[in-house]
Amino acid sequence: MSLVIIIIILALVFDYINGFHDAANSIATVVSTKVLTPFQAVLWAALFNFAAYWIFKDHAVANSISKTVQKEFITLPVIFAGLIAAICWNLLTWWYGIPSSSSHTLIGGFAGAAITHAIMINGFDISWAKIVESKTILQTLYFIVLAPLIGMLISWFITIVTIMRNLWLRFAIIAFVTYLTVLLFDVFENNKMLENTQKFYKIDKYKKEVAAKPDDSVAIKKLEKATAVYNHVKPLVENYDVLGASAIAKQVYESGWLKDIEVSKLKDEVRNANDYLILEADAIASKSAKDEFKKAKELTEKYKEPLKFYVNKEITLDSALASMNAIYPIKEKNLHTVKTKIEKFNIEKAFAKNIEKADNSMIVWGIIATSIFFCLVYLYTEKIKTPTSYRIAKMFKGLQLFSSAAFSLGHGGNDAQKVMGIIGAALIANGSIQDFGQLPNWVPIACYLAIGLGTLSGGWKIVKTMGTKITKVTPLEGVAAETAGAFTLFFTGQMGIPVSTTHTITGSIIGVGATKRLSAVRWGVTTNLLWAWLLTIPVSGLLAAIVYWITSLFL
Repeated sequence: MSLVIIIIILALVFDYINGFHDAANSIATVVSTKVLTPFQAVLWAALFNFAAYWIFKDHAVANSISKTVQKEFITLPVIFAGLIAAICWNLLTWWYGIPSSSSHTLIGGFAGAAITHAIMINGFDISWAKIVESKTILQTLYFIVLAPLIGMLISWFITIVTIMRNLWLRFAIIAFVTYLTVLLFDVFENNKMLENTQKFYKIDKYKKEVAAKPDDSVAIKKLEKATAVYNHVKPLVENYDVLGASAIAKQVYESGWLKDIEVSKLKDEVRNANDYLILEADAIASKSAKDEFKKAKELTEKYKEPLKFYVNKEITLDSALASMNAIYPIKEKNLHTVKTKIEKFNIEKAFAKNIEKADNSMIVWGIIATSIFFCLVYLYTEKIKTPTSYRIAKMFKGLQLFSSAAFSLGHGGNDAQKVMGIIGAALIANGSIQDFGQLPNWVPIACYLAIGLGTLSGGWKIVKTMGTKITKVTPLEGVAAETAGAFTLFFTGQMGIPVSTTHTITGSIIGVGATKRLSAVRWGVTTNLLWAWLLTIPVSGLLAAIVYWITSLFL
């Protein structure tokens, strides 16, 4: 337990460092254009870093990070080594004023420590694909290039549209792009809800079982049954905007499509409350614990029978507890927790919550409101008032407050989630929770608070690089760069892809510089940044490997 506490503290320290290391991402342009003083800028950014807690409901990025490494290779020493390596690299790059990616150093450290752990146990014959989650790693590698490229293209487009002389054509383009964006985010929401529904019915788990043992008739039968039920539920979920989560859950429950999994879900809740996950975590390193876990796994499956009688109101709770205790003993210290789990269990509410967490309507309405607000400001400044150079410059300085706030929201939602993923992985490795969906509420609050406090601490060396060395940024270009960066972060966050906020805003700044002329971008500085980006994952992985090897000598 002491190592878990140390890891959680280190994770929050990393989050704090991430805050002041990446503060430049949110404030570089707003400081360099003198819209806000450095202190005002970090206070503004920190506020919206923390506000992201109420915006991002479905922690898709955190879930991706927690699954960077295959579950059997996630141990507390692996997570510890990965965090130490990530903290060291972040502090080193901060000291030299290099805006490297905190996201990539975390992923590189986590993967490097896990690969070292696997090699030390199984030798060099083991495939790396069996150690790390290939999809997450490949997506991360792709977006080293794609994130800054997307940011660059969007910022270039926003700048071109903004300087159009025909105001009404500008409005038409903004309306059209906003409409396309809303449609895109609606697709993201629908896909995520369907993905969550499949996980609720354990379809992903059954697919893995069938893939591992194609001739396993039991697993095939479970997959077919779950898929058949899911196909009934799918049309209702796709109609979420009309029905809402509660109405969908009620209809699914009344149709009997939750009945088959109700007892199974309750069984999982009960045995997890009785230290089942702790046994599973201990089984990785101890043969005796492995034997005990195997026994617990087989016997606790039989909890289903008394729980079924209880759910059908054929026996009392005390009778159900007595029957389960006879099957596999419930520890005295866990009795109250187990009882509470059973009493409060509600499959209908659990299903509604599972769907609702993918709702991104707050983000969508925010995008619509921002577009309307920008149009009103343009209309007031250019049609109601006489447009002058001073008035236009003042308008963009005001708009930069909103664009930097939007980027800070994206930064908080994206980067704080990465640390949530690491803490979640530690709690899973320790056996405290079974999967990321059970993450305690204090974890996101602590992570968003830590990154907000870190942002308050500044990070002036990197501000100088981002705000002045890449290209000289005007308020207009600052608005374009920050808006493009914010959209990219919201876009990738909805897809659950852990991208670098540093890469994103750098690409956006390059994009606005390139609208003037390609020579306006200091490509020598940019090339140096690219080298730092490319080296982050392998260097962090190597550092984590060394730290893990040293740690293994003492733990």
